[in-house]
Amino acid sequence: MALQQIVEQTVAGLGYDLVEIERSAGGLLRITIDLVWVSPADGAAEQFITVEDCEKVTRQLQYALEVEAVDYKRLEVSSPGIDRLLRNEQDFTRFEGEVIDITLKEPLGAAAGGQVSANRKKFRGTLERLSAGGWQIVWSDAPPVKPGQRVSKKRVPAPLQALGFTLDELREARLAPIVDFKGRGAKPASAD
Repeated sequence: MALQQIVEQTVAGLGYDLVEIERSAGGLLRITIDLVWVSPADGAAEQFITVEDCEKVTRQLQYALEVEAVDYKRLEVSSPGIDRLLRNEQDFTRFEGEVIDITLKEPLGAAAGGQVSANRKKFRGTLERLSAGGWQIVWSDAPPVKPGQRVSKKRVPAPLQALGFTLDELREARLAPIVDFKGRGAKPASAD
């Protein structure tokens, strides 16, 4: 049985999602897992991978890999982290409204429309779904306001910019590693 199948079956059997399998030099086998995503519409609170989850998967994988005679020196099981990769449509749906970093396969070229550099490939902004299908990222090039800095009421805010894209146009997309040291607060309720 192939490594991918062994790991997928074991991880799914324990009730987790397999995010990534990575083999490195020196025999390191790195497995990244996450909890199975449940839509907020289903009323579930957001949960996170714990050390105990990683331990449970590690123990089970050690047995499964030994039985299948998979060659590795060290096994590492972890959560995706705060800069997790977004790989498929479900990941984009899950993190809609979050700040993400994207890298395009090709620069914008002439389609940039003048406001964005034509050879720019990297963007950071809020992920939004387009009504016609597909995705867009929305950002402002205004410098962030520093804590304690007063902002003039006369200051004209920088315009918002948007870039529509398909998953095929992306080289990489990941959650932006933004850390709030004030703790997890409730997200503001959306006005429906």
